[in-house]
Amino acid sequence: MIRFTLYSRSWCHLCEDMLAALRALEQPGQAFDVEVIDVDADPALEARFNELVPVLYGDLAEPELCHYFLDEAAVRAYLGRKAGLAA
Repeated sequence: MIRFTLYSRSWCHLCEDMLAALRALEQPGQAFDVEVIDVDADPALEARFNELVPVLYGDLAEPELCHYFLDEAAVRAYLGRKAGLAA
């Protein structure tokens, strides 16, 4: 299954917007999992991301896909790469 990690804050409307926009990209047969991590729950994450949230990663070993706003083209390209690897 394709996974995303969204670094977020509980009171952040941009974070909520990014999660909703990401969920809107799900299609039948191409579901994905999103792990939402509250940066304020971990001082190291809060220091790392501070005001950069929301930050979306696909593979954590790769650079971020986007921050502040969903980059739909980057997410679709990532989904396409992952779907190609699974085929």
